[in-house]
Amino acid sequence: MWTTTNIPDLTGKTVMVTGANTGIGYETAKALYEAGAKVTITARTAEKAEAAVAQIRQQTDGNGKLDFGILNLASLAEVRAFADGFNGKHRQLDILVNNAGVMIPPASTTDDGFELQFGVNFLGHFALTGHLFPLLKKSPAARVVTLSSGAATLTDTIDFENLKLEKPYNAWHAYAVSKLADILFTYELNRIVKASGLPIISAAAHPGVTRTDLQRHIPGEQLDGMLAEYKEVMQPWQGALPSLFAATDPSVQGGEFFGPDGEKEISGYPALSNHHTPAMNDEALAKQLWEYAENATRAFEIFTLLRP
Repeated sequence: MWTTTNIPDLTGKTVMVTGANTGIGYETAKALYEAGAKVTITARTAEKAEAAVAQIRQQTDGNGKLDFGILNLASLAEVRAFADGFNGKHRQLDILVNNAGVMIPPASTTDDGFELQFGVNFLGHFALTGHLFPLLKKSPAARVVTLSSGAATLTDTIDFENLKLEKPYNAWHAYAVSKLADILFTYELNRIVKASGLPIISAAAHPGVTRTDLQRHIPGEQLDGMLAEYKEVMQPWQGALPSLFAATDPSVQGGEFFGPDGEKEISGYPALSNHHTPAMNDEALAKQLWEYAENATRAFEIFTLLRP
């Protein structure tokens, strides 16, 4: 049974957790700070980030350091500006947790015209990881952990002609597409760094069924009814465990996907996920998605040249 007590000493490690002002991201940042890491919390506003930093300091006597940054994943220009600022302040990045997300919002788009869930959950994090890649390469053993979901199993492809709301909007389907994209990105990034001989681990995690602010777009009574169907609904600190395992445990290898070990991966403690579909393991689809994202973001231009 793996818990935060199993996290190794992270003293001196530089860590970033996106969307860390609440929920799973908050608990992830808090645990990494307690383990001694220098943690940057990102949020959409300074007020939210500062409040999270103050709350962590109030709740625990961690051994690490806390900082924050304002990051709007719905704007590729702002992602680049944020990353440029972070690159200028730090010498390396040891752990990047791509945690922030949005779930079934009303039909809406990012600043760049992409459907919001695809744009934030996947494309913004793709761009962030690419822009921060120079710092990841400077770490002797960097990790990139990208949050996905069991919803990734609910779609069997990505319609590249419907990533900017070109067709009628189905919120749940769009969410599934964004989470499939996160898995494809994780696996393709792992293939590329492995082929390039870089000591970087790209892994994915999902939290099981956890009640957080992510579900804010689901009306209260509807959400209560949905969650009532499960024997156990986890708290954010429990939902954060698969992410923390992927980010810190010495046994983790690139290209692995972690979730809770309970029935249907709804709850439990970190273990390798059994969520696998042909689409999730479709290397041709992953390469097509990578090329699409690279054309949209220009975030991995130099790095992509490393592809064999």
